[in-house]
This record gives sequence, C-alpha cells and structure tokens, in this order.
Amino acid sequence: MLNFTVGPVQSSEKVRQIGALQVPYFRTPEFSELMLENEKLMVKFSKAPKDSRVVFITGSGTASMEATVMNIFNDNDKVIVVNGGSFGARFEELCLIHNIEHDVIRLEHGQLLTEELLASYDGKGYTGFLVNVHETSTGVHYDIDMISEFCKKNNIFLVVDAISSFLADPFDMEKLGAGVMITGSQKALACPPGVSVIVLSPEAVKRVENNNVKSMYFDLKDALKNGERGQTPFTPAVAILEQINARLKEIDENGGVEGEIARIAAIAEDFREKIKDLPFEIVSESMSNAVTPLSPLNVSAYDIFMTLKDEYEIWICPNGGDMKDKIFRVGHIGALTTEDNDVLINALNDMNRRGLL
Repeated sequence: MLNFTVGPVQSSEKVRQIGALQVPYFRTPEFSELMLENEKLMVKFSKAPKDSRVVFITGSGTASMEATVMNIFNDNDKVIVVNGGSFGARFEELCLIHNIEHDVIRLEHGQLLTEELLASYDGKGYTGFLVNVHETSTGVHYDIDMISEFCKKNNIFLVVDAISSFLADPFDMEKLGAGVMITGSQKALACPPGVSVIVLSPEAVKRVENNNVKSMYFDLKDALKNGERGQTPFTPAVAILEQINARLKEIDENGGVEGEIARIAAIAEDFREKIKDLPFEIVSESMSNAVTPLSPLNVSAYDIFMTLKDEYEIWICPNGGDMKDKIFRVGHIGALTTEDNDVLINALNDMNRRGLL
C-alpha cells in the first residue's frame, strides 16, 4: 500500500528496521542519554526558548492535548478555543471536561480565522488561547503570526497543537511567544503512532509546577522531574522513542528543520500542480505543506477513498461525520517522493476516465 494519509505515515527503512528489533530494557544510562538527546533536538527544532523542557507521553496527540489543558490551566483561567473542525472540537471538549472557563471561536469548514474575528475578544481578560494551528480535518492552516500578535497584545498564554504541521511548516516557538507546542510521532516525524510530545517554555514549566493536578499518569510535574535524568515516570513506548531519536538525528544531518520543511513543501507543490485538471476543489485558501484538502465536484469523497484503497492499493485520508462525503485529504508528510505523487495522480486520472470522479 502507498500511504498518503496524514498519520500514521510512511516511515523510512532505517526507522522500520529499529521497529523490528527486540525492545531493550530502558532504565539504563544508555536510554537516558537517548532521551536527553531527544529533548535537546525537539527544543532545537521547535525553536523553543532557552531552558524549555520536553515531555514525551506514551499516548496519542489527544493525550498530550488533555495533559496540557489539565496542567497549564485551572479555575483562575479564562480561555479562548478555536474550533474549526474535529480537532478544535477536542480542545473545546477538554475544557468542558476539566471545568476550564472558555469561549469558542466557531468556524465553518475551510473558514479562516481573521483579525476581525479576533478583535471582538480584545481586552476581555482572557488568560489562555488554544488552537490547532493546522486543523487537519479541513486542511486549514491558521495565521499563527496573527494569533501570536493578538496573544502578546492581550498578555494571553498561547498553546499550539502543531501535531500535523510540525516539521512541515515554519514554527518559531520563541518568536511567536508560544508557551506550549504539541506534536506526535506519527506525523512528519514519520514514526509509528504511540508517542506525543509536549514542548514547554519556562513559563509553561512554572504553570505546571504551580498547578495541582489530580492525575497519576498525566501529572507533568512527575514527568518533568523524571525527565531531568532522561527517564519517564512509567514504562514508555521504548521502541518508538528509539525511532524518534533516529528520525531527529536524520533530520538534523539533512539540513535541520528548514531542510525538512523544504522537502515536504516541494512534494506538496508538485501534487497541487499535477491535480489541477481533475474535478476537485481545494477546500482552503490557507494550507499547510502537510496536506491538501480536496472536495470532489461530482461524487462522494468517501467513495474515492474506498476505490483508491480497494482497487489501486493507495491510502488517502477520509473524513467522518458531516465531512465524510464532502472532503478527503492527501498528505505530503512521511517517506514520500514526487514519483509517489505520480502513482496517485495516475490512479485518479484512471478513475476519471472510468467515470468514477
């Protein structure tokens, strides 16, 4: 199968080989050294401020979203949540579950967040801002510079879910003034799912230390304390953390984060150019390099997903709910090439000739 989803994505041969090995015991100096290296490279690639810390959670990106909401905010906070799709809805639900006072900026599918929309929240005493910078369900990539300026102006603590856009789009945590950045192993890191990553600025670390979290697994104070020695409080997904280490070093050797962004951007641009003559509309005017969201003009988006899977051995990314038949997504992250794009384009052209588009 050729994989154009946005996670899990295709992994390199080197990463796959690590996954085939016996999982080592992890309470060792060697594993601690690997984890400290992982933290150092994550701080480097996210361009986090000096003395930032990193927590590796054995759990999906949603686990780190929940851990962040629990540990960063409390009864004293009043938070803005951007809900423009399935993943923004998760931040909204997490605030409800954990009794964090919040207001929601609710956007239609494909709708951009604008300065005009933000203006109505100026000077209203908000202390936090939660945004999925790339709303993966619709493919919209929000203007993070605009959001950053709004948060700085209003002295608001900014939390950014960059799960699907980290390493695919420019992100400078220190320049943006972001307090937290979240990502996951199965996106542009191109490792198996199972680990999510929270990068915490020094201000975020202080918030964690001053918060009383009623949780054993998601208490980040415990994770940060163990992380000082390169360890985790509980048994982690050891092999995936080894694979993440290999990927981070591979990226570092191949031009760093800028080199990886350029590679992904070139694959995205190539695909978007090649798809112009097919009967699809691009859903958003503002896209991440990570994915192209497409709306078919004549048929069900889900039917296209099923046909490509069953007849052409190609995975694209479907949607659920009210977007199931309206939008499908083509990912550009992971171990993909422009030649892989050609395989997908040829399949879509064949479907078009058969009257399936």
